[in-house]
Order: sequence, then structure tokens, then C-alpha cells
Amino acid sequence: MKVTIYDVAREAGVSIAAVSQVINGKGKISEERRNEIMEVMARLNYQPSVIASALTGKKTYTIGLLVPDISNPFFAEIARAVEDQSHHLGYSLFICSTDNKKERAERYLALMQQKRVDGMIIGTGMADESALAHLMKRSVPVVAIAREANLGTNTVIIDDYIGGGMAASHLLERNHTRVALLTESDEVSSSRERIRGFREVWSQAGLALEDNMIRACGNDLVRDGKIQAGELLRQPDCPSALFCCNDLLAIGALQAVKEQGLRVPQDVSVIGFDNTILAEVTDPPLTTIAQPTEMMGKLAVDSLVRRLEGEQTEDERVVLRPELVIRQSTAGKTNP
Repeated sequence: MKVTIYDVAREAGVSIAAVSQVINGKGKISEERRNEIMEVMARLNYQPSVIASALTGKKTYTIGLLVPDISNPFFAEIARAVEDQSHHLGYSLFICSTDNKKERAERYLALMQQKRVDGMIIGTGMADESALAHLMKRSVPVVAIAREANLGTNTVIIDDYIGGGMAASHLLERNHTRVALLTESDEVSSSRERIRGFREVWSQAGLALEDNMIRACGNDLVRDGKIQAGELLRQPDCPSALFCCNDLLAIGALQAVKEQGLRVPQDVSVIGFDNTILAEVTDPPLTTIAQPTEMMGKLAVDSLVRRLEGEQTEDERVVLRPELVIRQSTAGKTNP
């Protein structure tokens, strides 16, 4: 038999209103009495009805998180950080993967509205943001993480432009002058900024970055990275280094180099972006541009909760600085 709020109130010897105040974190109840009620709730295994709270216009203490692909280690690390901070602040989390598909994103956004989430954290690029705009019109606060949003909303990102420049500077310091770049879809704003930052530093060094040396990949990042890198490495004047706009593309590139009978980094250097756990276990370990995923997730939740609590009304944009992590996949090029 399902335990109700009436059962908790009767067992604790308090009013239903007192139990409700404990559930919602409201009311002037002593800490001792609050703990007593919570102990009764735990002993009876009482689960407050989120749906009932939503129907009465109350907070559901749930947050939605939309990411392109939860199997991507970068977004898995983001999701874990968001979940940990949400739990710390008393919120539950719904996580959905869009595969960067418009119809899936719109379907999940509609589902989040049905579930009456208090707010959303969006970690996926959306070329058409009309569904997101509709959500915000319904007074559902939104925070964009690791992706720029074209709507007025809170944002937590890294400086992708600076990160791309760091990758270029690292390769220049190792005497590489002919490089190729593997990037995600043109719709992904972070990749565009990384390419822009790389181009700027490359140009300042008096070098040209040929358009045919920049390859856009599909959603199957490891496979597509391997295919595109293989094509580049089969060219007569193949690049001596590959800059990949995320670690999964870099893993595909590492595979392609080995399939061509070449060595990393002796013949071809490879540098990634994100610094996921995979970067430490590749062979060789991957040089990469690190994103502070734990800090990003925490700040995104904090930003959203401040908006939910009415503590912040103006849009805020937090930009964190990336960091170059040098491992064994890049080396100096010896000029003939």
C-alpha cells in the first residue's frame, strides 16, 4: 500500500502542512522537528508526488539536461557534474541525448515540459532554436553549457577561440607547417570557434591553412575521424600533424595513422580537444586541450538554481579558460 502524506503526518504527530513545508523546504520549523519528520519519511519510504506538485503550480525540483550524445565521454563527464551538483542542491535530473537531430531535440523539449521540469540545461547545438524559444516563453529558465545559444539565456562555456589558438601554437613550437584539421558539423558553434582560433594563430605565423585540409565529420565521430584522416594521410604531400576538434575525432585519427603504417608522433602528431578520460588511455596518450567539465557542470546548475530562486534576473555569460595538456601524441618535426 502506497504511503501518503497523511501517513507521515500521523506517524510524526504533526499537521499535513508541516510535512508539506519540510518537503518544499519552506516554513518556520525547528531543525529538530524537521529532522524528526524527515526520519519518519525515510522510515516509511515516503516519496512525495512530483506530478501533484506540478499540477498545483509548485516546483518539482527537477532539472532537464539535453546533450548530443551521452556516450561521448565529454558529455558523460558534463552530465555527471550536473547530476552531482543538482543532487547537492536538492534537485533530480532528466538526461536526454539528441544525436544533434532537430526532431529529437524538439521531442525531448516537449517531454520536459510535460514532466514540468523547473529548468533546462542545454548542451547541444540547435540550428533551429524555435522550440527552445517556445520553452523559454513558458517561463522555463534555460542555461546553455559548452555551446553558444542565440537566445537571451545564461551560458557556461570555455573560450573555444583561445583553445584553438593554443593547439596551433603548440604545433608551431614543434616546427609543424603543414597541418590538417578534423571538425564536427558546421552547425556546432564550439568547433567553428576552435577553427577560427587556430586559423588566426596560423595566419599570424605567416602560414596558409588550405581549405581542403579542413574536413567536417558526421555524428559517428571516431569512425568519421578515421575515414577523413585516412584520406588526408594518403595524399602525396600529407600533413605532419592533425588537430582534431574533440578527443573522439582524435582517436579516429590515431587509428588512421597506424593503418597507414605510420607512427604517432614520429611521423604524424595528433592533438585533440576536451581532455576526456580516453585521452589518458590511448596509445600513445593524447595531447589535448582540456575543458574543466566538473567546474562547467557545477556552474551551470548554480546559475540555473539562482534563476529559479529569483536571485538573478539578468542574463549571465561565464567563459572559462581552456588548458593545454601535453602528452606523447605530439612531437617536434625534423625539417629535411
